[in-house]
Amino acid sequence: MVAACVLLGAVAPARPQVVQNFVPVTPEMLLNPAPGDWLMFSRTYDAQRFSPLKQINKQNVGSLRLAWSRGMTPGQTESVPLVHDGVMYVINPGAVIQALDGATGDLIWEYKRKVPSGVALMARPKSLAIYQDVILYTAPDSYVVGLDARTGELRWQTKADERGHTSGPIVVNGKVITAGTCVGGLRANCYIAAHDALTGKEVWRFYTTQDDKDPAGDSWNGAPVDKRVASTWALPGSYDPVRKLLYWGIANPTPNTRADRHAGNPDGTARSAPADLYSNSTVALNPDTGKLVWYYQHLPGDDWDMDINEERTLIRTAVSPDPKFVKWINPDIPRGQVHDISVNVGEGGGLWALDRGTGQFLWALPFPFDTPNFILSKIDVKTGKTYINWDMVLKHPGEHKVICYLNTRSYWPTAYNPEKNALYVPYLDTCLDMTSAVPAGTPGQPEAREKRFGVPRPGSDPDARVGLAKINMSTGEIQHFSTGTHATSTGAALATAGDLVFWGDLNRRLRAFDAGTGKILWEQIVGGPISVSTISYAVKSKQYICVMTGDNLAVPGLLGDTNFAGVTPEFKVSHGHNAIYVFTLP
Repeated sequence: MVAACVLLGAVAPARPQVVQNFVPVTPEMLLNPAPGDWLMFSRTYDAQRFSPLKQINKQNVGSLRLAWSRGMTPGQTESVPLVHDGVMYVINPGAVIQALDGATGDLIWEYKRKVPSGVALMARPKSLAIYQDVILYTAPDSYVVGLDARTGELRWQTKADERGHTSGPIVVNGKVITAGTCVGGLRANCYIAAHDALTGKEVWRFYTTQDDKDPAGDSWNGAPVDKRVASTWALPGSYDPVRKLLYWGIANPTPNTRADRHAGNPDGTARSAPADLYSNSTVALNPDTGKLVWYYQHLPGDDWDMDINEERTLIRTAVSPDPKFVKWINPDIPRGQVHDISVNVGEGGGLWALDRGTGQFLWALPFPFDTPNFILSKIDVKTGKTYINWDMVLKHPGEHKVICYLNTRSYWPTAYNPEKNALYVPYLDTCLDMTSAVPAGTPGQPEAREKRFGVPRPGSDPDARVGLAKINMSTGEIQHFSTGTHATSTGAALATAGDLVFWGDLNRRLRAFDAGTGKILWEQIVGGPISVSTISYAVKSKQYICVMTGDNLAVPGLLGDTNFAGVTPEFKVSHGHNAIYVFTLP
């Protein structure tokens, strides 16, 4: 463990202003936030992204207007802001944290971290966290940082080895829990960690791949332990305060293909779960100790870089999956039985519903559509054991496959409306066209690199390649809403008690949808592509809708690798327009 280094005043705020009358954020406030606050990346521990505010509703959303906007620094922006008691805390590219007046956008304080400019501009943490009077930040130089929420002054910083901080923090029981990428392809940099939120002292680590002492056994089949890598690069985890369990999604194993991980043999790991744990898994951890309580592997021994590490949404629902809509159903679960479940949608497609107390498999379906090219061939419905689609595995040099899906969703979070028991998922109906590499010296073939790009799903509707899915979390029925555009997005979904869903695209359009019918009720053109970020908050009883625009690393792939620009040649994405836009009623 690395001891915390306390540096008071090492980096002074840009302006000598403070947040007036600051009220510390207690554990009770995190458990039950004020309706106008947004205290973590998806507002609440259950990652539902549901705002109870309803001043803005179906009847008046058409009157929304711009309240304020503010430019941001250049670079990658993939984050979600926080709002507490009318103050917005936001990550700017370039390792800059700002506190802003939520009603006007005026700067209160600014913290600029001194890191190399190239590192800072490419940094892409997904969120901040807040606890007591400390803002928690995962900095691009691999430090976990605590800032004074009133002034922006540095309270503490703790080095987290060389872990890449592309994820973000969440605070549970006074501990700031963080994750990230596995720098250098080393297991040593591949972990979830907890630090004391007030001092920075490290409390525990959970390594996201097995070693030879793991009680679950060796699912890596003898692969070198120090090179076993599966990162947690995307959104943070969620938390169940009743069961006292932390849920985190873990990404694909690397290198991307089975053969590269297992000495050239695609059958060097199992075709069914468990294979190369804990890749593409949900892990449930004890937040006080970091000990594993249960895991579920959604995709065993991935061959295509299909990250399944996005947020786990926690809901309570009657489990009544309808065979007309749901492909895989556990027959041992009494129909209509109420469960507290964890639900997630993978970057490579698919939706899974698990009992969050035990990890028991309840039901799953291919998403957004069923296809023979889906990443799984089957699930043992009694045990939940998953089987990779062996027909889609690249077994020989230069072999070509089209695997579904590719970036059907990614680190831009989904939203859940408990009043409708519906999960809202923006999606892209696109698959991965992949050709395996040809090593030098392969008989009869010239040397070639691996090729990967996106193509429309075979048989898909070219006019419905982008959509917003409303999924009934009891039955599994999916309604596919039209987004009114061909433009895809890296924007988050937001559900509100005003019976609305907000979502924005890469073509600079922010829209409000009727949460029941999907009808578009309002649209606003902003200056750049919507990037993650969408939230709602209140200042002095007035409700606001906030989005951030700008560049992020997914945009080039979504536009070029998916041939998106070729599908809609009239669409030209703007670059370099990093900004915050906030809307309200007159």
